[in-house]
Amino acid sequence: MHELSVTQSILDIVLQHAKERKIQQVNLVIGQFSSIVDDSVQFYWDIIAKETLAAEAKLHFERIPGEMTCSNCGHVFHPGSEDFLCPSCESSAVRVSGGREFQVDSIDVE
Repeated sequence: MHELSVTQSILDIVLQHAKERKIQQVNLVIGQFSSIVDDSVQFYWDIIAKETLAAEAKLHFERIPGEMTCSNCGHVFHPGSEDFLCPSCESSAVRVSGGREFQVDSIDVE
């Protein structure tokens, strides 16, 4: 349900930067490790953007892969969906070093 407040924040940002121009597309960057669900954001967008300058805007989701860094050997890697062991030394002492992004990358306006 947190997608509702996240989507409202996106709409607020977009409307602020569009400066009274009709919004055609909103480009979002979302990391693999963020807890954002594209379909939920789209669902709420369709509801809350009605009767605004963003009512007909399309949302474009760009997913960024996750990145992890091994604390033992320093190896940086992109994990599989369930395997978080370092592929270099097989250590489980890894930390997330990328893929938590969630941002409005750009907007297209008339």
